[in-house]
Amino acid sequence: MCGIVGIVGKSHAEQVIINGLHRLEYRGYDSAGLFVSDGKQEHLIKSQGRIKNLQEKVTSEVNGTIGIGHTRWATHGKPAEENAHPHTSQDGKLELVHNGVIENFEELAEKYLANETFYGQTDTEIVVNLIASFMKNEGLTTKEAFQKALTVIRGSYAFALINNEEPDTIYVAKNKSPLLIGLGSDFNVIASDALAVLDQTHEFVEIADNELVTVTADKVTIENQDGEIVHRDSYQAQLDASDIEKGTYPFYMLKEIDEQPTVMRKLTQEYRDEYGNVNIDSQLVNEVAASDRIYIIACGTSYNAGWAAKSLIESVTQIPVEVQLSSEFGYNMPLLSEKPFFIFLTQSGETADSRQVLVQTNQLGFPSLTITNVAGSTLSREAKYTLLLHAGPEIAVASTKAYTAQIAMLAILTQAVGELKNSEASLSFDAFHELSIIATGMEAMVDEKDYLSNLVKQYLSTTRNAFLYWSWE
Repeated sequence: MCGIVGIVGKSHAEQVIINGLHRLEYRGYDSAGLFVSDGKQEHLIKSQGRIKNLQEKVTSEVNGTIGIGHTRWATHGKPAEENAHPHTSQDGKLELVHNGVIENFEELAEKYLANETFYGQTDTEIVVNLIASFMKNEGLTTKEAFQKALTVIRGSYAFALINNEEPDTIYVAKNKSPLLIGLGSDFNVIASDALAVLDQTHEFVEIADNELVTVTADKVTIENQDGEIVHRDSYQAQLDASDIEKGTYPFYMLKEIDEQPTVMRKLTQEYRDEYGNVNIDSQLVNEVAASDRIYIIACGTSYNAGWAAKSLIESVTQIPVEVQLSSEFGYNMPLLSEKPFFIFLTQSGETADSRQVLVQTNQLGFPSLTITNVAGSTLSREAKYTLLLHAGPEIAVASTKAYTAQIAMLAILTQAVGELKNSEASLSFDAFHELSIIATGMEAMVDEKDYLSNLVKQYLSTTRNAFLYWSWE
């Protein structure tokens, strides 16, 4: 997934952007770029490969009070500097970064830009020149041209747009891709993930799909599709920049493996009341208990977590469970039971395929629960119920603590539903006791990791054989 960072109203915008892009490296990328301006001079810099390659190109002469940056994972066009973002309109006025996929970019190019020549092969280059053409040919302002472009674009996107002739404004919009606004003192930031700008602010404003936002140093104006002003409260991110540092660990994955016992115990603290009972919204528990089938919708590791919990849920609650890949379920929804309940497992709360299914189930009027690690994420806002994992940021690509936390959270919910239904299996199942045992076992393994590592090195250096044991049991 691509990453976006932007800032307006603060000197050394380039450094804020570089630092933010570093924090988004975990998303994966093949190239990166940034644009900054101080109102007099503009700088557009791109590079292939690691962020450090981009950083090496940012010399002391590069400075600005407004800027946007981007990490790209190639979809349209090969990994190359000409396809890296930001993209510049052919008149040199507009700079655009984009996360998502524009499905009808070829159609737009043919209809509106038939006489244009393009430098790269990306859908984003079409969009920035489409906006520029609306400004030139129809006499529209930047915001008006941007809004018109949004009405003809089909696909997913998070956009951040700068007009060089308006060096105090960033225009942003989103649809099915994450983007949020961070509020500062005499400056504001934008990011596809709050983690990118936690060193700048902890106060954020969410953007809904199909809204257009005008961001200056001292003001954020949100408008809906009809041009009406939208007033929305900000919220405080419950994270610190230190939460996403590796500390003494060489890799994030090792750090997050070691954090699993703490996560297990924190889940117990969050969802157990003073009497030792499950502390979950009773309406949620009632709706799950009243369902005739539970559908767990997820992708990747979350999908595996659903399968890991399936038999436990069925045995304790006596409710059949289906675990479905959201990428398949969304395009080919099977015949559903009469009273289904949908559980969406997603670490980030932004999984596009899962969200597509959630939109469909909401339209059908079915109850839904999102189990996620990110408060305020899209799926947490759009589901009827949300349960948070409280696992802290998971930066490593391979999921560890979020995976085990998802299973643990499903076990806690299972106990609550089983007790409400007074099932026989629930009488002998104590999720909190089991999680305590698991946490203790995890701590023992963490304590033994250096010994085990040395043991492995010893065997590798003293024998010529390696043994693999596999069992279906």
